[in-house]
Amino acid sequence: MTLTDSEVEFITNLVGREMNSLEEGMLDVMFSEHCSYKSSRPFLRRFPTEGKNIILGPGDDAGLVSVTDKYALAVGMESHNHPSAIEPYGGAGTGIGGILRDIISMGAKPIALLDPLRFGPIEDEKSRYIFENVVKGISDYGNRVGVPTVAGELEFDEAFRTNPLVNVMCVGLVEKDKIVYGKAPNVGDVFFLMGGTTGRDGINGVTFASEELTSDSETEDRPAVQVGDPFTKKRVMEASYEIIENIKVSGVKDLGGGGLTCCISELAGACENGALVDLNAIPLRETGMTPYEIMLSESQERMIFVLNKKDVALAKEICDKHELSSAVVGEVTDGNNMVVKDFENDKILCDLPTIVLSDPPSIKREVKAPEIKKEIIETEDVEFKTALIKLLSSPNIANKVWVYRQYDYEVQLRTAIKPGADASVLKIDDETAVALTVDSNPIHTKLSPFDGGAGSVAEGIRNIVSVGAIPYAVVDCLNFGNPENPEVLWQFKECIEGMSQIAEKFNSPIISGNVSFYNENEGAKINPTPAVGLIGVEKIENIRTPEFKEESDKILLIGKTFDELNGSEYHRTLFNLEQGEAPKIRIDDEYDNANTILKLLDEDADKNITAIHDLSQGGIAIALSEMSIKSNLGCEIDTSLIVKDSDMNLNNLMFSESHGRYIVTVKADALDDILSKIDVDCQCIGEVKGTSFKLDDIEINLDDMVDAYTGVIEKYMK
Repeated sequence: MTLTDSEVEFITNLVGREMNSLEEGMLDVMFSEHCSYKSSRPFLRRFPTEGKNIILGPGDDAGLVSVTDKYALAVGMESHNHPSAIEPYGGAGTGIGGILRDIISMGAKPIALLDPLRFGPIEDEKSRYIFENVVKGISDYGNRVGVPTVAGELEFDEAFRTNPLVNVMCVGLVEKDKIVYGKAPNVGDVFFLMGGTTGRDGINGVTFASEELTSDSETEDRPAVQVGDPFTKKRVMEASYEIIENIKVSGVKDLGGGGLTCCISELAGACENGALVDLNAIPLRETGMTPYEIMLSESQERMIFVLNKKDVALAKEICDKHELSSAVVGEVTDGNNMVVKDFENDKILCDLPTIVLSDPPSIKREVKAPEIKKEIIETEDVEFKTALIKLLSSPNIANKVWVYRQYDYEVQLRTAIKPGADASVLKIDDETAVALTVDSNPIHTKLSPFDGGAGSVAEGIRNIVSVGAIPYAVVDCLNFGNPENPEVLWQFKECIEGMSQIAEKFNSPIISGNVSFYNENEGAKINPTPAVGLIGVEKIENIRTPEFKEESDKILLIGKTFDELNGSEYHRTLFNLEQGEAPKIRIDDEYDNANTILKLLDEDADKNITAIHDLSQGGIAIALSEMSIKSNLGCEIDTSLIVKDSDMNLNNLMFSESHGRYIVTVKADALDDILSKIDVDCQCIGEVKGTSFKLDDIEINLDDMVDAYTGVIEKYMK
């Protein structure tokens, strides 16, 4: 049991007696960090959560954002880090299963999956094993249920050798009048459990996720990993939609972390009601299961619908048609207690206040800024061509087709921009599309948590803007170390402040998310990783892609470049360095530059703007290289025309990762007109031309760049 002495004392005083073993187990999972957010809640309140397009912010299984008069998007993001470290295929697959259920429980049909992933060095055999099986777990599950995986992020770094991060985001489409919520408002309604049966898999999964891994976790904690079943999930999806279509349900919630304990207590607690659970009515797939195992099992593919008793027969008929188990397992009661009863033996097994299960108290932990290490190692000069080729062949920058070719990203026939661009774009109707992306920069966040957190949101916004969309909302998965460490909690606090300021500036509230603490293993902890998902909405005619389009197109650089090489991919790849302060967020510049792009697109009826690409990892050099490689067109660049804040050497200028910048290409005959409309830092720095990358007097053959950029991951994964 992971309950602390003070928590046991608090509970005992509240209920006025000692807990029995079942109650201890139920409270143990609900007081876990994974379920209660007890360490993070005091800081998460800083997030902006409301806005003109927001229907629902944090608190339910997913957030809701309006995208048209008719439709809303349900959006959620989750982590499955510890399970994937122990059993990568099953851990990743059940992560997908869990986030799909979160979306289904809002009444929405999943239309897209996204997967920000982080692993140890690709040279390491175990890291490759985890990487390969995580990708396979995601692809097998997503492909089998018919939901496209349209975007993601991939990073290899020593910081994730023993603590890989497997975060998953899902987006669902729902008609606004068919939205359902996770609540049980009506006394007398019943809890209708449907889907898979309950077994012994996943017991104590949430407490396992709320502790540090150890060298023994791979064997000792394997039973805490759930077992996924995408074929049952597909039937659960179809039956759920049919129930929602034909029955006026009061509430819906999936069974994820904490199983029946979490699901039923949160449904009832949302309306300050009680619940009576009939232990004998729960369909089991194993014999001899104890009450503890039944109430804490995290078996997959299960949902609970809150129904009027008169609708049970129809709901059961629908489940029977889809060959799914179903049963009434309890009812909503007057009062505020959750009671679990063995009716066969007329014995009450649990009687606890619903609120203490569904809303445990938070903890005020110590927060302390670390001592700043100011030592900076001076790096040697590296020939630009050598540096560029080495960066292009880094697994963190090189082509990721090995991953996304395993995903069916065109199923459902909505995908307008496929994986590999700044963001993926899905059509909603004949006029409207949504843009989706995930982003984070753990090294920046480690060096400067405020700027790293703000920069992760800002990069996501730039990706959304680069495909022509207006940023509407943010979701997140905040991956950090042990919150009992005051310095980790300081990182967390600073990161949230940075994220909040950018989100407020762009009126893009944070509407849903997840916190994953304890990403440590016997002293080895991850770089803090605020993985953020961005949702944007656009008119279809505004869609743009990053690759060069035609020779003679002029190349514009919007935004100012600063001497900000610390924390860069250049430093990591060439010198294995993480030092200094990360690039600064200049919020007003970020906002002005993004809105300049959006205004230009709204006025660009003749499609004179031909390509847009944001600048992030690798700076100007990598952004231009990617535009060339993806189009097989070269460019000529005059670096003296780049707007910069100081005299920088060539590598500092071209590999700086300053925020707020975009590369934009325009038709030559429209250059003067477009420049006249821009009132932020901007300069024409070159043109699309030939089949080589020309930078002042340096010329690099495009074929050499393509060779460096492609096949990198494939060589390791043979």
